[in-house]
Amino acid sequence: MVKLLDEHERTMAFAEVALGQIKSLRQTAVPRNYEIWYVYATGYNAPLNKIINETLARNGKLSEADLEQIYETYLSHIKASDRIDKVGARVIGEIDDVMTLITEALGMSQSYDSRLSGATEKLKAAKSRDQIKAVVDGLMKSTREMQETNKALESRLALSRTEISNLQHSLEAIRAESLTDPLTGLGNRKYFDRSIDMAVRTALANGEPLSLMMFDIDHFKSFNDSYGHLTGDQVLRLVAMSLKQTIKGQDITARYGGEEFAVVLPNTGLRQALTVADHIRRAVMAKELKKKSTGEILGRVTISVGVSMLKPDDDTDSLIERADGCLYAAKRNGRNRVICEVDPEFADETRSQVA
Repeated sequence: MVKLLDEHERTMAFAEVALGQIKSLRQTAVPRNYEIWYVYATGYNAPLNKIINETLARNGKLSEADLEQIYETYLSHIKASDRIDKVGARVIGEIDDVMTLITEALGMSQSYDSRLSGATEKLKAAKSRDQIKAVVDGLMKSTREMQETNKALESRLALSRTEISNLQHSLEAIRAESLTDPLTGLGNRKYFDRSIDMAVRTALANGEPLSLMMFDIDHFKSFNDSYGHLTGDQVLRLVAMSLKQTIKGQDITARYGGEEFAVVLPNTGLRQALTVADHIRRAVMAKELKKKSTGEILGRVTISVGVSMLKPDDDTDSLIERADGCLYAAKRNGRNRVICEVDPEFADETRSQVA
């Protein structure tokens, strides 16, 4: 009882802090805002607390846009595992119900078989028309009951099939969400790791070309330091938008981690990949970054790009390692450029690392 009371008092304290923050900052008391401040009060989500503290220190408030972005970045994706558990429980429950129905139907079928066997014996022993009629009436009654049972089972199985199909679609949607970076809408690192392994195996097996591009946002840390993490998030979304607008079809686009992105280009040689990479670099540079809260123009974003092409003796790690080396060479040689594994800058970088 004491334990329950302690838990009640502890959670009520978190609730009071959450409501207090909503009141003091004059925010709408909608569930999203309450959840943000409740999690903030618990202290369990350190990145969320950090971004809130930084934004309050800089602006003295949290706008609706700030709250929405914080929720989408730091809270919404956490719900995916809970949703998977709930859908899984519903699937298990549906299967249990169907198994119960099937068990009952099997029992009815066995009972019907026994009645048929009994009726055969009774018909053999029947001496009069009335006795035969009684046996036939009993068989007809048993047959009607069996038909009703079968109809009920068919109807319930049809409903179950529809329900399980809907649940399957839900799981597929959750699975897609679990492979998506919530901030940029691109594939996440998990999605990238799965996809590139499959793409490399397919390319090697079929003798097809495949190229990999690794992107890194130039001076990203300075954006965060100067304007805060929310503006940094805006930069990430700007680059992601340029990738979405340029990369189509079978190509694989993902946020590799932090401010780094990756694109796998199946059936694409090095020269063509370089053209695509430079097109993306120019598209990013052409966009002007504007601070949402004030409208202030913050300048333009640039990216550095490293490009590698799959070789017959490659595996996924070696392909990534060369693209990453090319990216590092691009950063070392002035940024805002594309370097591939046949460029002298990459060879110089490799020699300096060996030395």
